[in-house]
Amino acid sequence: MIAATLAAGATGGIAAMSMKNPMVGGAPMFATKNIVQNAMNSKDHTTLVAAVKAAGLVDTLSGPGPFTVFAPTNAAFAKLPAGTVDTLLKPENKAQLTGVLTYHVVPGRITAAMIAAKAQANGGTATYTTVNGGMLSFKKMGKGWAIMDGKGDTGMITIANVMQSNGVIHVIDTVMLP
Repeated sequence: MIAATLAAGATGGIAAMSMKNPMVGGAPMFATKNIVQNAMNSKDHTTLVAAVKAAGLVDTLSGPGPFTVFAPTNAAFAKLPAGTVDTLLKPENKAQLTGVLTYHVVPGRITAAMIAAKAQANGGTATYTTVNGGMLSFKKMGKGWAIMDGKGDTGMITIANVMQSNGVIHVIDTVMLP
């Protein structure tokens, strides 16, 4: 029930779970393609793709994984203070950019049902360690599920369970910062 609620509370959630190729950013996401191949086709993730390229993470996120990526949209990046994205994309800030991006990646294939089950078993909150060593937490908020960074900044999962050949993507509406 909680897993269905997690998916239902996310825009397109149930549809994303039941559709063979859910639509993200106006493009079908194919379970036979990897995280980078699918993200490159999403019009809502051009900033994320540019950042992944600038950080040199294309090969890693195209690899076997599995990875769970909490993928901020272009609108999520636009909510950052003016100039933040441009600053992060500069070559001299590659380490900082890599830290921000790897904060959105959890090792393994973590589905919405797994997040919901872990939250239910842990008093309503599920916590996962990211690739960069930070923590992301998830809890029910309204009809959807919130994602929180270590500082308490909160966003929402807007599309859950976009399956990839090397993991899963959950689209989020806020950039989480380590």
